[in-house]
Amino acid sequence: MAGARARLALGSTNPAKRAAVERVAAALFPACQLATVDVPSGVPAQPWSDEETARGALARAEAARAALDADYGVGIESGVAEGPGGRLYAVSWAAAVDRAGRTGLGASERFALPPELAVRLRAGAELGPLLDELTGARGLSRRQGAVGILTQGRRDRAAILEPAVLHAFVALLEPWR
Repeated sequence: MAGARARLALGSTNPAKRAAVERVAAALFPACQLATVDVPSGVPAQPWSDEETARGALARAEAARAALDADYGVGIESGVAEGPGGRLYAVSWAAAVDRAGRTGLGASERFALPPELAVRLRAGAELGPLLDELTGARGLSRRQGAVGILTQGRRDRAAILEPAVLHAFVALLEPWR
């Protein structure tokens, strides 16, 4: 893969997701084209578990690769999952698929959500719109995301998605071949 020219299709038009893929692609492919396409995830707007979130990422990757006839499809999905101590965590998964049908999944770092957000999420709210409502800003999930708000700008969404994208490509790198 390293040294190869590749066409990548990202199953989202979200700028934070695109930035994460651009950063990882620059390290993996010296010459690549990245196109974005809005495709469905096949999971609820607020995925609720690692399994559901990863399934959404994989559906986006497969649909994007097929829609744009790319060498690789990339999907990123964010959700929430129950964690230790009864806390609710923000989670993100990335998937990479190639023309041969090989797939890879990678997870981002996760972080606990404040209890007051968890109560609203458990009652059926979606994290992105909920943060917009609480902060009075619009489109936070397309920029800094929940992590940017909760860390007061010390971390942003693209930065936490990068490792997930890299780890998704690990299954396709196969350095032992």
